[in-house]
Amino acid sequence: MSSTKAKPAAKQTQPEPPQLIRWRFYLIIFFVFLIFAALVARIGYIQIIEPDNLIKQGDMRSIRAKTLHSARGIISDRNGEALAVSVPVEAVWADPATIFKKGGLEDVDRWHALADVLGLERQGLIDKINANKKRRFIYLQRQVSPAMANYIRELKLAGVGLKAESRRYYPAGEVSAHLVGVTGIDGHGLEGVERSYDKWLTGEAGKRIIRKDRYGRVVENISLEEREEGKPLELTVDQRLQAIAYRAIKQAVADYRATSGSAVILDVKTGAVLAMVNAPSYNPNNRSDLQSAKMRNRVITDAFEPGSTIKPFVVLAALENGTADENTIIDTGHGIMQVGGSRVRDVSKVGKADLTTILKKSSNIGVAKLALDMPLEALLGMYSSVGFGEVSGLNLVGETQGIFPNRRRWSKFEIATLSFGYGLTITPLQLAHAYATLGNYGKYQPVHIIENNQQDFSRQVIDEHNARVVLGMLETVTQPGGTATKAAVPGYRVAAKTGTSRKAVAGGYGDQYFAYTAGVAPASDPRVALVVVVNEPQGDNYYGGSVAGPVFSEIMKSSLQILNVAPDENRFNQE
Repeated sequence: MSSTKAKPAAKQTQPEPPQLIRWRFYLIIFFVFLIFAALVARIGYIQIIEPDNLIKQGDMRSIRAKTLHSARGIISDRNGEALAVSVPVEAVWADPATIFKKGGLEDVDRWHALADVLGLERQGLIDKINANKKRRFIYLQRQVSPAMANYIRELKLAGVGLKAESRRYYPAGEVSAHLVGVTGIDGHGLEGVERSYDKWLTGEAGKRIIRKDRYGRVVENISLEEREEGKPLELTVDQRLQAIAYRAIKQAVADYRATSGSAVILDVKTGAVLAMVNAPSYNPNNRSDLQSAKMRNRVITDAFEPGSTIKPFVVLAALENGTADENTIIDTGHGIMQVGGSRVRDVSKVGKADLTTILKKSSNIGVAKLALDMPLEALLGMYSSVGFGEVSGLNLVGETQGIFPNRRRWSKFEIATLSFGYGLTITPLQLAHAYATLGNYGKYQPVHIIENNQQDFSRQVIDEHNARVVLGMLETVTQPGGTATKAAVPGYRVAAKTGTSRKAVAGGYGDQYFAYTAGVAPASDPRVALVVVVNEPQGDNYYGGSVAGPVFSEIMKSSLQILNVAPDENRFNQE
């Protein structure tokens, strides 16, 4: 048996150990360190070189600044009676983005209820929300009452909130609207004292800076800037006189179907404004009543030709210049005087008359002759010295200075018409100021509505003796036979002058008139100066004496009684 040779067992192969590829290793390490270095550099840049950006981003998400609104100062009259106060109200706002995020306008009934309480059209409110889907803040209504605000809170509408603000309230309403003025929706003055002294009344708002967490909770009070409240303002006006004057002017405008009427009362001794009213007026508490025609303070914005009310100052100029004295007699002829190619006429023929009769009968010829006999500079200087042609200094918006003539050449007729109130325009306030200066025996006191720290800016512009003489002449105008008998006040001596002037139109004068009465009382020691203007009275009765005279008497009587001015001797009875 043959034997076979055994085959050797196959040799088992072992796996080769992994080889390190150095260049790949170093490349990976390089990129790892490169990324690490970039991260370190970025961190260093953010933390060291530009740390403010992260702080800013964090602050934008957590810090909130809350404005602390200051209350607007109270406006009051000389007796502390409030004329303008601020009351708390709220603004209704919406966040449309949040509204649609939390269900949008699905609960229509509640949205309709919101529209109803705000006085808005239902579909209009919904359309407004839809039109601003991406916005985060829109106003739905400003200055809603606390009762309305509580109702809106109870509706619990997502994305609808309330913001505290204040609203100006005027207790006097339309009586003092032109003088006090009104504020806008943002709380800043638009007219009158509210605008002129806006900065004083507004004060400075404060600011509170806080940090909130993601749930809206306050976690840190960072800073607080205290607010500076608005300062109160006390006017020189007396609300009692305002009410009396407004009632009388409003009634006169209605009785004579006039376009408008104005009255202004000044304290003769100090130049303080005691009352300033216009009709028609407006209700500053009702924003739908804010019409520009009604809001105009005509006492300072409307200038007119003063007519016969300027005649006392012509007589004063003649006395001051020495071209006439108390005994001067002027021949007015038969009531018609030829001056150049024109004529000057008198309503009443007075013949030869002294200065008292000239004023009492309101002779145009008499004052024209006085004006023509003196240098023109003397007449214009007198007008200027009592405040014609200059603003009063009340610091109220819209005041006009009128038209004060300044020509190189004057015809005699132009000088003549200047003496009885044509050829220049003045405001009711300027006329009242001129009569207050006369009533103060020629001592000029700046007119004001805010007390001026008792500083004395007065100056003597008219000789005291001459002022007393003319006041005596003016007193006869309200006595029997004068043109202003209806302006007399029982129990008081009144020095007053009436006037009637045609309204200027393009190319001449129209058929409409201004009727006015100006004067002071009591004549023995004047305390109050008053001017009443009625614009375009309708009908045949349009003269100042019959239209403005009775209104003057009514206002003056009540004013003297309220101011507790003792009656002086009244030796004459009213006609």
